[in-house]
Amino acid sequence: MLSLRLTRGARPLVLLRRSLVTVAAAGASFLLLCALGFASGHPSDSQGAVGRLLWCVVPLATTVHLAVAVGRADPSTGPGPGFTAAGLGPARSALLTAASMATACALGGVLALLTFLHLRGDLGGSWLGWAGNGAASRQLGGGQPLPPAGTVTLIAVVPVLVAAACAAGLWPRQPRAGHPPARGPRGARRPAVPARPTVVTGPVGPRPHHAASGLPWGIALTAAGLALQAYASGDAPPHPDAVLAVPGRLDGNPPGVVGGWALAAIGLVLAGPGLIHLCGALLAVGRPGVLRLLAGRVLQQEAGLIGRPVGVLCVLGSAAYTVLELYGRASGPSGAHAFGPLTGLGAALATLCAAATTVTAVLEARSARGRTTAALLRLGAPARLLRGAAALRATALLALLVPLVWVVAHLTAMPFRR
Repeated sequence: MLSLRLTRGARPLVLLRRSLVTVAAAGASFLLLCALGFASGHPSDSQGAVGRLLWCVVPLATTVHLAVAVGRADPSTGPGPGFTAAGLGPARSALLTAASMATACALGGVLALLTFLHLRGDLGGSWLGWAGNGAASRQLGGGQPLPPAGTVTLIAVVPVLVAAACAAGLWPRQPRAGHPPARGPRGARRPAVPARPTVVTGPVGPRPHHAASGLPWGIALTAAGLALQAYASGDAPPHPDAVLAVPGRLDGNPPGVVGGWALAAIGLVLAGPGLIHLCGALLAVGRPGVLRLLAGRVLQQEAGLIGRPVGVLCVLGSAAYTVLELYGRASGPSGAHAFGPLTGLGAALATLCAAATTVTAVLEARSARGRTTAALLRLGAPARLLRGAAALRATALLALLVPLVWVVAHLTAMPFRR
C-alpha cells in the first residue's frame, strides 16, 4: 500500500522510468509465454522450445538490470528523515524499493498475458489471424490448452527476479574499516576518527579506487570467451545462417560457441567500470589543464556507477555488429533470410533496457555531483567549462569504447568467415 501511495505522488520522470520497467517486464514475460505456447503446440520439438526459452535469458537479464537501476535512482523510496522517523531505515527502504519494482513488473506480466492470449485467439479473434492462415497463432500454440501452473510460474519469474535483485543490490552493507569503532569506559560507541580523508561516493557503486579492480578479470574473461568461441566454432557448420538461426534452433549453435559468447559478454560488463576509470586516468595524465583535469576526475569518480550499464551497451553493440555482418553474408543480395518476430522483439527489448539503464545511471550521476557543480559555479567557474568537460568526457569514452567494440565484434565473427 505504501508503494502505491508513493507511486501516486511521484514526479513525471519517476513515473516514466517505472513505465519503462513495466514495458520491459511485459516484453520479457511475453517472450517467456511465447516459449510456453510453442512448447504446448509442438510437444515433439523439445529442442525448439528450449531454444526459445534460452533466447529469453538476455532480455530477462537486461530487464532485471533496468529495474535495479530505476529502483536505485528512485528518490521516493530512498532513505530520508521522514522514512527514518517512521521506522523505515536503509534495510526497509531496500525492501520497499523491491516491492515497488515487483509491483510494476507484475503489472507488465498481466499486460503480457492478455496480449498473448489475444494473439492466440483465446480472447476472441486475433488481428494476426489473417497472416499466413493463422500461422502466427499456431506458432504461439493456438488451439492447444496452456498448463495453468506453467503460465503462472512464467508470469511470476520477472517480478520475483526483480524483487530479489533489487533487495540484494540495495541492501545496506557495513563500510569497510581497518579497525573496530572505539568504545568508552561504559561500552558506549564513539565515532572513530579516520586516519586519512576519504572520498564519499554515496551508497551506490564502488569507490573510485575499487572501480578499476575488475578490469584485469574482465579482460581475462573476454579473452577466454573469444578463445573458447574460436575453438568451439571448428565444429560449427560452415554456413553462417545455421549459427544465427535463433530462436528455435540449437543444432547450429555448439555449446562452446554459446558459452564463449556468454563468457566474453560477462567479461565486457565486468571490465566496464575499469575501462571508464582508465579513460578518466588517461585524460588527467601528465600536467592537465582545468578542462582535462575536471573531465578525468569526474570519469574516475563515476566509473563505479555508469561502468556496468556502459559495459552492457558495449556487449549489445558488439553482438549487433556481429549478427548483422554474418546475417548479411548468409542472406546475400537476395535478402532471403530475415529476422523472426521473436528475435526482433528480444533484440529491441534488450537494446531498450540497456539504453534506458545507461540514461538512468547518467542522470543519477549528474544528480550526485549537483553540489559539486553548484560549488564550482559559486566559485566563478564559467558554464562553458562544465559543458566542455561533459563534451570531452563523451568524446573520450567514444574514442575508447568504439574501437574496443569493433575489435571484439570482428574477433567474434572471424571464425565464421569461411
